[in-house]
Amino acid sequence: MESIHLTKKEKKKLIRIILAISFFVVFFVLDKSINLANVFRGEFNWLLPFFLYLIIYFIIGYDILIKSIKNILHGQIFDENFLMVVATIGAFTLAIYRGIIGETIEGFDEACAVMIFYQVGEFFQSYATNKSRKSISKLMDIRPDVANVKRNGEIQIVDPTEVALDEIIVVNPGEKIPIDGIIVSGQSSLDTKALTGESMPREVSEGDEVISGSINLTTTLEIKVTKIFYDSTVSKILDLVENASSEKSEAENFITKFSKFYTPIVCLVALILAIVPSLIWGNISVWIYRALSFLVVSCPCALVISIPLSFFVGLGTCSKFGILVKGSNYLEKINSANIFIFDKTGTLTKGNFKVANIFPKEKEDEVLKLASICEQGSSHPISKSILEFYQGEIDENYTITNIAGQGIIARNGNDIIYCGNEKLMNENNISFKTINDIGTKVYVAKNQEFVGSILILDEIKQEAFEVITDLKDNNCKAIMLTGDNEIVAKNVSMQLGLTEYKSSLLPEDKVVETKKIIDTKNKNDVVCFVGDGINDAPVLMLSDVGISMGGVGSDAAIEASDIVLMKDDLKGISLAKKIAKKTMSIVFQNIIFSISIKFAILLLTAFGITNMWLAVFGDVGVAVLAILNAMRVNLKQK
Repeated sequence: MESIHLTKKEKKKLIRIILAISFFVVFFVLDKSINLANVFRGEFNWLLPFFLYLIIYFIIGYDILIKSIKNILHGQIFDENFLMVVATIGAFTLAIYRGIIGETIEGFDEACAVMIFYQVGEFFQSYATNKSRKSISKLMDIRPDVANVKRNGEIQIVDPTEVALDEIIVVNPGEKIPIDGIIVSGQSSLDTKALTGESMPREVSEGDEVISGSINLTTTLEIKVTKIFYDSTVSKILDLVENASSEKSEAENFITKFSKFYTPIVCLVALILAIVPSLIWGNISVWIYRALSFLVVSCPCALVISIPLSFFVGLGTCSKFGILVKGSNYLEKINSANIFIFDKTGTLTKGNFKVANIFPKEKEDEVLKLASICEQGSSHPISKSILEFYQGEIDENYTITNIAGQGIIARNGNDIIYCGNEKLMNENNISFKTINDIGTKVYVAKNQEFVGSILILDEIKQEAFEVITDLKDNNCKAIMLTGDNEIVAKNVSMQLGLTEYKSSLLPEDKVVETKKIIDTKNKNDVVCFVGDGINDAPVLMLSDVGISMGGVGSDAAIEASDIVLMKDDLKGISLAKKIAKKTMSIVFQNIIFSISIKFAILLLTAFGITNMWLAVFGDVGVAVLAILNAMRVNLKQK
């Protein structure tokens, strides 16, 4: 099980909560057992419980007091911090008032309890929101630290930012291309999946343009720099992430909105309740008592506790099923999401390759055997798929020659085996039968005679069919944006029954297409992007909700996203929507229930029908019921 990591701020707050609860339990038990107000006699007997509970109050609530004061100084008076301060100080004031006039002292414990409940709810929501949030700039630094530059006939290792236009850089196998350019020497295969989402390695040779961030797989390349580092693809991706993050809007907390209206109204009503009736009927102490009781009751405990807790339980339920949701606002958004944009490779497809068919069938074993001889020892994805499929023994007495951009030739005496693409067959004047099926074709020949061919496909994830069907059944659009070619993209789209698709897209193109969808959507539409690669990070942050595949997804994509499917199972999308729907239903129930009962209690308190304890008991009872209702989010999820 993943250990819990708290930030320094979260640890400090948790310690305060535990310390405050410990003191509160001790003082409350003592107070109810021996009555702390009776320890000392006289008109100042209230001072002992006052100072004891004041210690708890400042331990748990000093930051709320500071926030409230700062907000007042900045003109932001009526927020939840102000409400908590007014309500709790009102309770303290009421207790002091009762002590001064010689009545039973009540209110200190209520004030502390209310502040503790509030801080616990805030801690839960803060922890859920900030979990796994790290510096994007640190994880998004996908560029190599150095570049190998040819200067004066020697290779100099420099920072990529120091490389000038038209200089020649050398990229060895296994290294990332640090800057965009044109190949002037060498042929190789490039892994561009992290940048373009293209599933197949890209074959490149002299004259081809290459982009930074691609990984050189096979042979050394010499590249003429066509862009300085800050204009290269990697830098653009970093900029896109930063710009996209500034465009994402945050949902305002309901309590803050509610408090803007609720807090000034209840404060005004309490003031009127203390002054106006006393001017008409006299007996000012009675009306002050009612007004202060009104203020204590006005604290929306049920809302303050149950709403964050409902979201927290929803977030916890998602986590239990391997769905990391980085904040309650994203849980709310995924419930409303109705436009889903998917990356292809690694998201809708597995991102790996499998032998789909072998032609002709009667020569299947021979074709596989010859191909395996050629592919032995290779780390190329296609080679791995063939070797994994072939279960027989492999003759290791062949000399292997890799022909960049074409395939492999294996020699043993007079025997020569050819395994590669159409170029390899044509270059060696071998007549062969082409395959018209969609996928990567590997042609095999021996001693100038064509033997057969192998069709290799990037598999569509089995759960993708179920998820896309489920989304469409719920009136959601399913759109695919991919860097893969038109033929492959169209085939995947047709199999899954997608609403639409766009192919051959670079990271910048994905951002442009996503912006188009966002700009043309209806007011109530919520756009969700699902991806896994570094190239998806800008779009993940630009969309209303970004979902990344956590198991094989890049660190950058995971950090840029709002929801992470840690099990790499697309069914997590449907499950997240189900949990979110139940969470939002319970939140709505708690809001209606809490506000209705709250106003009823306030009305009874204003008319003196209930006393302080009955009012507080009713309020706490509502909070308990709301909490129990919130816990239902965790029940019967599959």
